[in-house]
Amino acid sequence: MPRNTDFTIKVRTPGQDWRELPAYLVKVSRGINTHAEQGVEEEFKQAGSRSGASNPSMGPLDSSFATFDFSGSVDVSITFNHRKIRSARIRPLSYGITPIVKANTITFSLSQPRNLSVEINGDIFHNLQLFANSIEDAKPNPSDPNVIFYGPGVHQIGRTTIASGTTVYLAGGALVEGAFLINHAENVRILGRGILYQSNAGPGTGRLTRQNPQAKTPPQPATPEQATRSMRRDAILIEYSRNVEVDGIIEVPNTYTILVGQSQHVTIRNIKSFSAGGNNDGIDVFTSSDVIIDGVFLRNSDDNIAIYGHRWNYYGDTKNVTVENSTLWADVAHPILVGTHGDSDNPDTLEDLKFLNLDILDHNEKQIDYQGCMSLNAGDDNLIRNVRFENIRVEDFRVGQLVNLRVFYNRKYNTSPGRGIEGVLFKDIRYDGSHANLSIIAGYDDTRMIKDVVFQNLKVNRTLIWDGMAKPVWFKTSDMAGFFVGEHVDGLQFQASDVATMNNK
Repeated sequence: MPRNTDFTIKVRTPGQDWRELPAYLVKVSRGINTHAEQGVEEEFKQAGSRSGASNPSMGPLDSSFATFDFSGSVDVSITFNHRKIRSARIRPLSYGITPIVKANTITFSLSQPRNLSVEINGDIFHNLQLFANSIEDAKPNPSDPNVIFYGPGVHQIGRTTIASGTTVYLAGGALVEGAFLINHAENVRILGRGILYQSNAGPGTGRLTRQNPQAKTPPQPATPEQATRSMRRDAILIEYSRNVEVDGIIEVPNTYTILVGQSQHVTIRNIKSFSAGGNNDGIDVFTSSDVIIDGVFLRNSDDNIAIYGHRWNYYGDTKNVTVENSTLWADVAHPILVGTHGDSDNPDTLEDLKFLNLDILDHNEKQIDYQGCMSLNAGDDNLIRNVRFENIRVEDFRVGQLVNLRVFYNRKYNTSPGRGIEGVLFKDIRYDGSHANLSIIAGYDDTRMIKDVVFQNLKVNRTLIWDGMAKPVWFKTSDMAGFFVGEHVDGLQFQASDVATMNNK
Protein backbone atom coordinates (compact mmCIF):
# COMPACT_ATOMS: atom_id res chain seq x y z
CA MET A 1 0.00 0.00 0.00
CA PRO A 2 1.50 3.38 -0.91
CA ARG A 3 2.72 5.43 2.06
CA ASN A 4 2.20 9.10 2.78
CA THR A 5 5.01 10.94 4.55
CA ASP A 6 3.04 14.06 5.44
CA PHE A 7 2.78 12.86 9.03
CA THR A 8 4.86 10.87 11.50
CA ILE A 9 2.57 9.08 13.95
CA LYS A 10 3.58 7.49 17.24
CA VAL A 11 1.53 5.84 19.97
CA ARG A 12 2.34 4.43 23.38
CA THR A 13 0.82 3.07 26.50
CA PRO A 14 1.44 5.85 29.07
CA GLY A 15 4.91 5.50 30.54
CA GLN A 16 6.08 3.03 27.88
CA ASP A 17 8.15 3.48 24.71
CA TRP A 18 6.72 5.13 21.63
CA ARG A 19 5.81 2.91 18.67
CA GLU A 20 5.64 4.39 15.17
CA LEU A 21 2.65 3.73 12.92
CA PRO A 22 2.76 3.66 9.11
CA ALA A 23 0.66 6.31 7.40
CA TYR A 24 -0.94 5.09 4.19
CA LEU A 25 -1.75 7.16 1.12
CA VAL A 26 -5.42 7.35 0.22
CA LYS A 27 -7.23 9.57 -2.26
CA VAL A 28 -10.15 11.80 -1.30
CA SER A 29 -12.27 13.94 -3.59
CA ARG A 30 -12.08 17.71 -3.62
CA GLY A 31 -15.55 17.87 -5.11
CA ILE A 32 -16.53 21.32 -6.27
CA ASN A 33 -13.92 23.75 -5.04
CA THR A 34 -14.82 26.93 -3.19
CA HIS A 35 -12.86 30.12 -2.76
CA ALA A 36 -11.99 29.25 0.84
CA GLU A 37 -10.50 25.92 -0.22
CA GLN A 38 -8.35 27.36 -3.02
CA GLY A 39 -6.08 29.09 -0.54
CA VAL A 40 -5.52 25.88 1.41
CA GLU A 41 -4.60 23.92 -1.70
CA GLU A 42 -2.28 26.62 -3.06
CA GLU A 43 -0.47 26.87 0.26
CA PHE A 44 -0.01 23.11 0.40
CA LYS A 45 1.39 23.02 -3.14
CA GLN A 46 3.96 25.68 -2.27
CA ALA A 47 5.08 23.47 0.62
CA GLY A 48 5.92 20.65 -1.74
CA SER A 49 2.84 18.41 -1.59
CA ARG A 50 2.81 15.39 -3.90
CA SER A 51 -0.79 16.17 -4.80
CA GLY A 52 -0.14 17.68 -8.21
CA ALA A 53 -3.85 18.44 -8.60
CA SER A 54 -4.24 21.53 -10.78
CA ASN A 55 -7.91 21.29 -11.71
CA PRO A 56 -9.70 24.03 -9.75
CA SER A 57 -13.05 22.23 -9.87
CA MET A 58 -12.57 18.49 -9.29
CA GLY A 59 -9.78 16.10 -8.53
CA PRO A 60 -8.49 13.51 -6.09
CA LEU A 61 -6.10 14.74 -3.43
CA ASP A 62 -3.57 12.92 -1.27
CA SER A 63 -4.81 12.17 2.21
CA SER A 64 -3.57 9.78 4.90
CA PHE A 65 -4.82 7.16 7.29
CA ALA A 66 -3.27 5.15 10.09
CA THR A 67 -4.77 2.50 12.33
CA PHE A 68 -4.00 0.66 15.56
CA ASP A 69 -5.73 -1.34 18.30
CA PHE A 70 -5.49 -0.61 22.03
CA SER A 71 -7.07 -1.16 25.41
CA GLY A 72 -7.00 1.05 28.49
CA SER A 73 -5.52 4.41 27.51
CA VAL A 74 -3.02 5.52 24.89
CA ASP A 75 -0.93 8.61 24.14
CA VAL A 76 -0.74 9.82 20.55
CA SER A 77 1.97 11.99 18.98
CA ILE A 78 1.58 13.35 15.44
CA THR A 79 4.31 15.35 13.72
CA PHE A 80 3.45 17.40 10.64
CA ASN A 81 6.44 17.11 8.34
CA HIS A 82 5.99 20.23 6.22
CA ARG A 83 6.00 23.30 8.44
CA LYS A 84 5.07 24.72 11.80
CA ILE A 85 1.56 24.02 12.99
CA ARG A 86 -0.50 27.20 13.33
CA SER A 87 -3.74 25.42 14.18
CA ALA A 88 -4.83 21.86 14.84
CA ARG A 89 -8.33 20.47 14.96
CA ILE A 90 -9.48 16.94 15.80
CA ARG A 91 -12.92 15.89 14.65
CA PRO A 92 -15.64 14.93 15.31
CA LEU A 93 -15.77 18.04 17.47
CA SER A 94 -18.30 16.33 19.74
CA TYR A 95 -15.46 14.21 21.18
CA GLY A 96 -13.98 17.34 22.71
CA ILE A 97 -10.36 16.39 21.98
CA THR A 98 -8.04 19.40 22.25
CA PRO A 99 -4.44 18.56 21.34
CA ILE A 100 -1.31 20.09 22.84
CA VAL A 101 0.66 21.84 20.08
CA LYS A 102 4.44 22.30 20.19
CA ALA A 103 6.18 23.49 17.01
CA ASN A 104 5.18 20.93 14.37
CA THR A 105 3.92 18.20 16.74
CA ILE A 106 0.61 17.62 18.49
CA THR A 107 -0.12 15.21 21.33
CA PHE A 108 -3.30 13.96 22.96
CA SER A 109 -4.63 10.93 24.79
CA LEU A 110 -7.48 8.48 24.22
CA SER A 111 -9.27 6.23 26.66
CA GLN A 112 -11.75 4.65 24.26
CA PRO A 113 -11.85 3.67 20.58
CA ARG A 114 -12.28 6.60 18.21
CA ASN A 115 -12.29 7.27 14.46
CA LEU A 116 -10.71 10.70 14.07
CA SER A 117 -9.83 13.33 11.50
CA VAL A 118 -6.69 15.27 12.39
CA GLU A 119 -6.59 18.54 10.45
CA ILE A 120 -3.56 20.82 10.43
CA ASN A 121 -3.76 24.51 9.50
CA GLY A 122 -7.36 24.16 8.37
CA ASP A 123 -6.65 21.55 5.67
CA ILE A 124 -9.47 19.00 5.39
CA PHE A 125 -8.02 17.23 2.34
CA HIS A 126 -4.41 16.41 3.22
CA ASN A 127 -5.49 15.44 6.72
CA LEU A 128 -4.83 12.31 8.74
CA GLN A 129 -7.65 9.89 9.44
CA LEU A 130 -6.64 8.02 12.59
CA PHE A 131 -8.52 4.86 13.55
CA ALA A 132 -8.01 3.81 17.16
CA ASN A 133 -9.76 0.46 17.50
CA SER A 134 -10.51 -1.84 20.39
CA ILE A 135 -8.47 -5.03 20.66
CA GLU A 136 -9.90 -7.88 18.60
CA ASP A 137 -11.77 -10.30 20.84
CA ALA A 138 -11.07 -13.41 18.80
CA LYS A 139 -9.46 -14.45 15.55
CA PRO A 140 -10.59 -17.47 13.54
CA ASN A 141 -8.39 -20.51 13.17
CA PRO A 142 -6.57 -20.42 9.81
CA SER A 143 -6.77 -24.21 9.57
CA ASP A 144 -10.55 -24.27 9.90
CA PRO A 145 -11.97 -25.48 6.53
CA ASN A 146 -14.74 -22.89 6.81
CA VAL A 147 -12.26 -20.00 7.13
CA ILE A 148 -10.59 -18.05 4.33
CA PHE A 149 -7.60 -16.50 6.08
CA TYR A 150 -5.59 -13.65 4.53
CA GLY A 151 -2.46 -13.10 6.59
CA PRO A 152 -0.04 -10.16 6.38
CA GLY A 153 1.05 -9.48 2.78
CA VAL A 154 -0.57 -8.79 -0.58
CA HIS A 155 -3.33 -11.07 -1.91
CA GLN A 156 -4.79 -10.63 -5.39
CA ILE A 157 -8.14 -12.37 -5.37
CA GLY A 158 -10.07 -11.01 -8.34
CA ARG A 159 -13.79 -11.30 -7.66
CA THR A 160 -14.20 -14.02 -5.06
CA THR A 161 -17.56 -15.63 -4.28
CA ILE A 162 -18.06 -16.52 -0.63
CA ALA A 163 -20.05 -19.66 0.14
CA SER A 164 -22.55 -20.13 2.97
CA GLY A 165 -21.09 -20.80 6.37
CA THR A 166 -17.75 -19.15 5.56
CA THR A 167 -15.73 -16.71 7.65
CA VAL A 168 -13.33 -14.48 5.69
CA TYR A 169 -10.58 -12.96 7.82
CA LEU A 170 -8.28 -10.10 6.78
CA ALA A 171 -5.48 -9.94 9.34
CA GLY A 172 -3.82 -6.69 10.27
CA GLY A 173 -1.14 -6.16 7.63
CA ALA A 174 -3.15 -7.92 4.93
CA LEU A 175 -3.84 -6.04 1.72
CA VAL A 176 -6.49 -7.90 -0.27
CA GLU A 177 -6.88 -6.61 -3.81
CA GLY A 178 -10.24 -7.51 -5.32
CA ALA A 179 -13.89 -7.86 -4.33
CA PHE A 180 -16.15 -10.23 -2.41
CA LEU A 181 -19.49 -11.47 -3.74
CA ILE A 182 -22.03 -12.96 -1.32
CA ASN A 183 -24.85 -14.24 -3.49
CA HIS A 184 -27.70 -16.53 -2.38
CA ALA A 185 -25.70 -17.35 0.76
CA GLU A 186 -26.22 -17.31 4.50
CA ASN A 187 -24.16 -17.23 7.68
CA VAL A 188 -21.19 -15.41 6.15
CA ARG A 189 -18.71 -13.18 8.01
CA ILE A 190 -15.97 -10.86 6.71
CA LEU A 191 -13.80 -9.74 9.62
CA GLY A 192 -10.43 -8.37 10.61
CA ARG A 193 -8.19 -5.32 10.56
CA GLY A 194 -6.84 -5.65 7.03
CA ILE A 195 -7.50 -3.57 3.92
CA LEU A 196 -9.79 -4.50 1.03
CA TYR A 197 -8.56 -2.60 -2.01
CA GLN A 198 -9.84 -2.28 -5.56
CA SER A 199 -7.18 -1.41 -8.11
CA ASN A 200 -7.72 1.85 -9.97
CA ALA A 201 -9.27 3.19 -6.77
CA GLY A 202 -8.89 6.78 -7.85
CA PRO A 203 -6.37 8.27 -10.31
CA GLY A 204 -2.80 8.30 -9.13
CA THR A 205 -3.33 5.89 -6.26
CA GLY A 206 -0.04 4.19 -7.02
CA ARG A 207 1.09 0.64 -7.59
CA LEU A 208 0.93 -1.91 -4.82
CA THR A 209 4.27 -2.75 -3.25
CA ARG A 210 4.43 -6.44 -2.41
CA GLN A 211 6.34 -6.47 0.85
CA ASN A 212 5.77 -10.22 1.24
CA PRO A 213 5.53 -11.86 -2.18
CA GLN A 214 5.24 -15.30 -0.62
CA ALA A 215 1.87 -14.26 0.86
CA LYS A 216 0.43 -13.50 -2.57
CA THR A 217 -2.40 -15.72 -3.77
CA PRO A 218 -3.31 -16.21 -7.44
CA PRO A 219 -6.30 -14.35 -8.92
CA GLN A 220 -9.64 -16.11 -8.60
CA PRO A 221 -11.96 -14.70 -11.27
CA ALA A 222 -15.65 -15.44 -11.15
CA THR A 223 -16.82 -18.49 -13.05
CA PRO A 224 -19.23 -17.85 -15.98
CA GLU A 225 -22.10 -19.07 -13.80
CA GLN A 226 -21.18 -16.68 -11.02
CA ALA A 227 -20.69 -13.80 -13.42
CA THR A 228 -24.31 -14.04 -14.60
CA ARG A 229 -25.62 -13.55 -11.09
CA SER A 230 -24.87 -9.84 -10.96
CA MET A 231 -23.22 -7.24 -13.15
CA ARG A 232 -22.23 -5.17 -10.12
CA ARG A 233 -18.54 -4.96 -9.23
CA ASP A 234 -18.71 -3.40 -5.78
CA ALA A 235 -15.99 -4.03 -3.21
CA ILE A 236 -18.46 -6.10 -1.17
CA LEU A 237 -21.72 -7.17 -2.80
CA ILE A 238 -24.31 -8.85 -0.57
CA GLU A 239 -27.37 -9.94 -2.53
CA TYR A 240 -30.21 -12.42 -2.03
CA SER A 241 -28.54 -13.47 1.22
CA ARG A 242 -29.15 -13.54 4.96
CA ASN A 243 -27.22 -13.52 8.21
CA VAL A 244 -24.16 -11.66 6.90
CA GLU A 245 -21.68 -9.71 9.00
CA VAL A 246 -18.88 -7.34 7.93
CA ASP A 247 -16.72 -6.04 10.78
CA GLY A 248 -13.55 -4.04 11.28
CA ILE A 249 -11.92 -3.88 7.85
CA ILE A 250 -10.79 -0.82 5.89
CA GLU A 251 -12.02 -0.45 2.31
CA VAL A 252 -10.61 1.57 -0.57
CA PRO A 253 -13.03 0.86 -3.43
CA ASN A 254 -13.44 2.24 -6.92
CA THR A 255 -17.17 1.40 -6.82
CA TYR A 256 -19.59 1.14 -3.90
CA THR A 257 -18.01 0.20 -0.59
CA ILE A 258 -20.85 -2.22 0.24
CA LEU A 259 -24.07 -2.89 -1.65
CA VAL A 260 -26.84 -4.80 0.13
CA GLY A 261 -29.52 -6.02 -2.28
CA GLN A 262 -32.66 -7.98 -1.40
CA SER A 263 -31.10 -9.45 1.74
CA GLN A 264 -32.04 -9.90 5.40
CA HIS A 265 -30.24 -9.73 8.73
CA VAL A 266 -27.09 -7.91 7.64
CA THR A 267 -24.73 -6.28 10.16
CA ILE A 268 -21.98 -3.87 9.07
CA ARG A 269 -19.87 -2.73 11.99
CA ASN A 270 -16.71 -0.64 12.50
CA ILE A 271 -15.65 -0.52 8.86
CA LYS A 272 -13.82 2.46 7.37
CA SER A 273 -14.05 3.56 3.76
CA PHE A 274 -12.43 6.08 1.40
CA SER A 275 -13.39 6.78 -2.20
CA ALA A 276 -12.55 9.52 -4.68
CA GLY A 277 -14.18 8.55 -7.99
CA GLY A 278 -17.54 9.18 -9.59
CA ASN A 279 -20.53 7.35 -8.09
CA ASN A 280 -18.36 5.85 -5.36
CA ASP A 281 -21.08 5.47 -2.73
CA GLY A 282 -20.45 4.22 0.77
CA ILE A 283 -23.14 1.74 1.87
CA ASP A 284 -26.28 1.32 -0.26
CA VAL A 285 -29.25 -0.78 0.84
CA PHE A 286 -31.88 -1.93 -1.68
CA THR A 287 -35.10 -3.81 -0.85
CA SER A 288 -33.66 -5.36 2.30
CA SER A 289 -34.71 -5.75 5.93
CA ASP A 290 -33.14 -5.98 9.38
CA VAL A 291 -29.92 -4.18 8.50
CA ILE A 292 -27.63 -2.67 11.16
CA ILE A 293 -24.83 -0.23 10.28
CA ASP A 294 -22.89 0.57 13.44
CA GLY A 295 -19.67 2.42 14.25
CA VAL A 296 -18.57 3.08 10.67
CA PHE A 297 -16.40 5.89 9.28
CA LEU A 298 -17.30 6.72 5.69
CA ARG A 299 -15.54 9.36 3.60
CA ASN A 300 -16.91 8.98 0.08
CA SER A 301 -17.18 10.86 -3.19
CA ASP A 302 -20.91 10.17 -3.42
CA ASP A 303 -23.66 9.30 -0.93
CA ASN A 304 -22.35 7.84 2.33
CA ILE A 305 -25.58 5.99 3.24
CA ALA A 306 -28.31 5.43 0.65
CA ILE A 307 -31.49 3.43 1.32
CA TYR A 308 -33.73 2.58 -1.62
CA GLY A 309 -36.51 0.40 -2.89
CA HIS A 310 -36.35 -1.46 -6.19
CA ARG A 311 -33.50 -1.00 -8.64
CA TRP A 312 -31.85 -3.35 -11.12
CA ASN A 313 -32.90 -6.90 -10.15
CA TYR A 314 -33.74 -6.14 -6.51
CA TYR A 315 -37.43 -6.16 -5.59
CA GLY A 316 -39.51 -5.66 -2.46
CA ASP A 317 -39.92 -3.32 0.50
CA THR A 318 -37.12 -1.98 2.67
CA LYS A 319 -37.63 -2.00 6.41
CA ASN A 320 -35.91 -2.13 9.78
CA VAL A 321 -32.66 -0.38 8.89
CA THR A 322 -30.60 1.22 11.67
CA VAL A 323 -27.53 3.45 11.20
CA GLU A 324 -25.89 4.37 14.50
CA ASN A 325 -22.74 5.52 16.31
CA SER A 326 -21.03 6.51 13.07
CA THR A 327 -19.17 9.32 11.33
CA LEU A 328 -20.21 10.42 7.82
CA TRP A 329 -18.19 12.63 5.47
CA ALA A 330 -19.63 13.25 2.01
CA ASP A 331 -17.07 15.00 -0.19
CA VAL A 332 -19.84 14.92 -2.81
CA ALA A 333 -23.60 14.34 -2.47
CA HIS A 334 -25.53 13.26 0.65
CA PRO A 335 -24.40 11.92 3.98
CA ILE A 336 -27.86 10.27 4.25
CA LEU A 337 -30.31 9.70 1.38
CA VAL A 338 -33.53 7.67 1.46
CA GLY A 339 -36.03 6.86 -1.21
CA THR A 340 -35.08 7.91 -4.75
CA HIS A 341 -35.40 4.51 -6.43
CA GLY A 342 -38.45 2.27 -6.34
CA ASP A 343 -40.99 0.30 -8.34
CA SER A 344 -43.73 2.36 -9.97
CA ASP A 345 -45.58 -0.77 -11.14
CA ASN A 346 -45.52 -2.50 -7.74
CA PRO A 347 -44.87 0.33 -5.27
CA ASP A 348 -42.41 -0.18 -2.42
CA THR A 349 -42.63 0.98 1.19
CA LEU A 350 -39.48 2.10 3.02
CA GLU A 351 -40.25 2.05 6.73
CA ASP A 352 -38.92 1.76 10.26
CA LEU A 353 -35.63 3.49 9.55
CA LYS A 354 -33.44 4.84 12.36
CA PHE A 355 -30.42 7.15 12.27
CA LEU A 356 -28.98 7.46 15.78
CA ASN A 357 -25.95 9.13 17.36
CA LEU A 358 -24.18 10.32 14.24
CA ASP A 359 -21.54 12.95 13.48
CA ILE A 360 -21.77 14.49 10.01
CA LEU A 361 -18.44 16.15 9.20
CA ASP A 362 -19.13 17.43 5.71
CA HIS A 363 -21.63 17.75 2.88
CA ASN A 364 -20.50 19.23 -0.42
CA GLU A 365 -23.01 19.32 -3.27
CA LYS A 366 -23.51 22.21 -5.68
CA GLN A 367 -26.47 20.58 -7.46
CA ILE A 368 -29.62 21.80 -5.71
CA ASP A 369 -31.54 18.61 -6.52
CA TYR A 370 -29.06 16.48 -4.58
CA GLN A 371 -28.57 18.48 -1.41
CA GLY A 372 -29.43 17.58 2.17
CA CYS A 373 -27.38 16.12 5.01
CA MET A 374 -30.54 14.21 5.93
CA SER A 375 -32.67 13.64 2.84
CA LEU A 376 -35.92 11.78 2.34
CA ASN A 377 -36.72 11.96 -1.38
CA ALA A 378 -39.72 9.83 -2.31
CA GLY A 379 -39.80 8.95 -6.01
CA ASP A 380 -41.04 5.98 -8.08
CA ASP A 381 -44.24 5.66 -6.00
CA ASN A 382 -42.22 4.95 -2.87
CA LEU A 383 -43.88 5.56 0.49
CA ILE A 384 -41.40 6.53 3.22
CA ARG A 385 -42.73 6.23 6.76
CA ASN A 386 -41.73 5.82 10.38
CA VAL A 387 -38.26 7.40 10.22
CA ARG A 388 -36.30 8.59 13.24
CA PHE A 389 -33.26 10.88 13.24
CA GLU A 390 -31.93 11.26 16.78
CA ASN A 391 -28.85 12.71 18.44
CA ILE A 392 -27.18 13.89 15.24
CA ARG A 393 -24.47 16.53 15.25
CA VAL A 394 -23.88 18.31 11.95
CA GLU A 395 -20.69 20.32 11.67
CA ASP A 396 -20.25 23.28 9.33
CA PHE A 397 -20.27 21.65 5.91
CA ARG A 398 -19.13 23.24 2.67
CA VAL A 399 -22.20 23.34 0.42
CA GLY A 400 -25.71 21.95 0.84
CA GLN A 401 -28.82 21.84 3.01
CA LEU A 402 -29.41 20.55 6.51
CA VAL A 403 -32.57 18.64 5.56
CA ASN A 404 -34.37 17.93 2.29
CA LEU A 405 -37.77 16.22 2.49
CA ARG A 406 -39.52 15.99 -0.86
CA VAL A 407 -42.07 13.88 -2.64
CA PHE A 408 -40.68 14.38 -6.11
CA TYR A 409 -40.39 13.24 -9.68
CA ASN A 410 -36.78 13.33 -10.82
CA ARG A 411 -37.00 12.51 -14.52
CA LYS A 412 -33.37 11.41 -14.60
CA TYR A 413 -34.04 8.53 -12.21
CA ASN A 414 -37.81 8.13 -11.74
CA THR A 415 -40.76 6.89 -13.74
CA SER A 416 -43.29 8.44 -11.32
CA PRO A 417 -43.42 10.69 -8.25
CA GLY A 418 -43.40 9.13 -4.81
CA ARG A 419 -46.54 8.29 -2.83
CA GLY A 420 -45.60 10.27 0.24
CA ILE A 421 -43.58 10.73 3.42
CA GLU A 422 -45.22 10.06 6.80
CA GLY A 423 -44.26 9.96 10.44
CA VAL A 424 -40.76 11.43 10.68
CA LEU A 425 -39.12 12.49 13.96
CA PHE A 426 -36.00 14.65 14.12
CA LYS A 427 -34.94 14.65 17.79
CA ASP A 428 -31.89 16.36 19.28
CA ILE A 429 -30.47 17.56 15.98
CA ARG A 430 -27.74 20.16 16.21
CA TYR A 431 -26.20 22.20 13.42
CA ASP A 432 -23.40 24.67 14.06
CA GLY A 433 -22.28 26.57 11.01
CA SER A 434 -22.92 29.25 8.43
CA HIS A 435 -22.86 27.46 5.06
CA ALA A 436 -26.28 25.78 5.02
CA ASN A 437 -28.52 26.66 2.12
CA LEU A 438 -32.30 26.87 2.51
CA SER A 439 -33.65 23.48 3.62
CA ILE A 440 -36.72 22.20 1.78
CA ILE A 441 -39.85 20.36 2.94
CA ALA A 442 -42.34 19.93 0.09
CA GLY A 443 -44.98 17.43 -1.01
CA TYR A 444 -46.03 16.79 -4.60
CA ASP A 445 -49.82 17.20 -4.68
CA ASP A 446 -52.88 16.63 -2.49
CA THR A 447 -52.56 12.85 -2.82
CA ARG A 448 -48.78 12.68 -2.48
CA MET A 449 -48.10 14.61 0.68
CA ILE A 450 -45.68 14.96 3.55
CA LYS A 451 -47.46 14.29 6.85
CA ASP A 452 -46.61 14.38 10.55
CA VAL A 453 -43.01 15.56 10.62
CA VAL A 454 -41.81 16.62 14.08
CA PHE A 455 -38.61 18.47 14.95
CA GLN A 456 -37.95 18.10 18.68
CA ASN A 457 -35.12 20.05 20.26
CA LEU A 458 -33.67 21.28 16.97
CA LYS A 459 -30.76 23.64 17.60
CA VAL A 460 -29.24 25.83 14.91
CA ASN A 461 -26.14 27.64 16.13
CA ARG A 462 -27.25 26.92 19.70
CA THR A 463 -30.68 28.49 19.18
CA LEU A 464 -33.60 26.21 20.05
CA ILE A 465 -36.10 26.23 17.20
CA TRP A 466 -39.63 25.55 18.46
CA ASP A 467 -43.15 26.80 17.92
CA GLY A 468 -43.18 28.79 21.17
CA MET A 469 -39.94 30.67 20.53
CA ALA A 470 -39.79 34.46 20.44
CA LYS A 471 -40.29 35.69 16.89
CA PRO A 472 -42.34 38.23 14.94
CA VAL A 473 -45.95 37.05 14.93
CA TRP A 474 -46.05 36.96 11.14
CA PHE A 475 -43.05 34.59 10.97
CA LYS A 476 -43.39 30.84 10.73
CA THR A 477 -41.16 28.74 12.95
CA SER A 478 -39.58 27.24 9.84
CA ASP A 479 -38.37 30.73 8.89
CA MET A 480 -36.29 30.80 12.06
CA ALA A 481 -34.65 27.51 11.09
CA GLY A 482 -33.94 28.51 7.50
CA PHE A 483 -36.46 26.02 6.09
CA PHE A 484 -38.74 26.45 3.10
CA VAL A 485 -42.04 24.64 3.68
CA GLY A 486 -44.00 24.22 0.47
CA GLU A 487 -47.51 23.13 -0.29
CA HIS A 488 -48.83 19.66 0.49
CA VAL A 489 -47.25 19.49 3.94
CA ASP A 490 -49.49 18.66 6.90
CA GLY A 491 -48.75 18.18 10.61
CA LEU A 492 -45.32 19.84 10.72
CA GLN A 493 -44.28 20.69 14.30
CA PHE A 494 -41.27 22.23 15.99
CA GLN A 495 -41.23 21.17 19.64
CA ALA A 496 -39.00 21.82 22.61
CA SER A 497 -37.24 18.83 24.18
CA ASP A 498 -40.52 17.40 25.39
CA VAL A 499 -44.17 18.40 25.58
CA ALA A 500 -43.97 19.23 29.30
CA THR A 501 -41.12 21.66 28.72
CA MET A 502 -42.97 23.23 25.83
CA ASN A 503 -46.11 23.76 27.90
CA ASN A 504 -44.15 25.42 30.71
CA LYS A 505 -42.60 28.08 28.49
